[in-house]
Amino acid sequence: MPLVVPGIQSEGGAGIDAWTTKLMGKKLGDGHNETTFAKQDLPQEHRVIQPDSMSTMDFKPERLNIHVDGEGTVKNVKFG
Repeated sequence: MPLVVPGIQSEGGAGIDAWTTKLMGKKLGDGHNETTFAKQDLPQEHRVIQPDSMSTMDFKPERLNIHVDGEGTVKNVKFG
């Protein structure tokens, strides 16, 4: 079951529940702890999307899109 935090949404793709549980509410860094997920353990096909940044609209079902807030905390995770 994914972590449920008010104001944080998740959607999109088979297997997304596992990534949602691992990433939501955490920051990306060099190692794992209660508040950080190690970047090297992300799937090869991923992108981190900052607030107000532009990204392509191409759809790649295997690509994990990780949306973070201004402080780098994961707020949304989806494939596409």
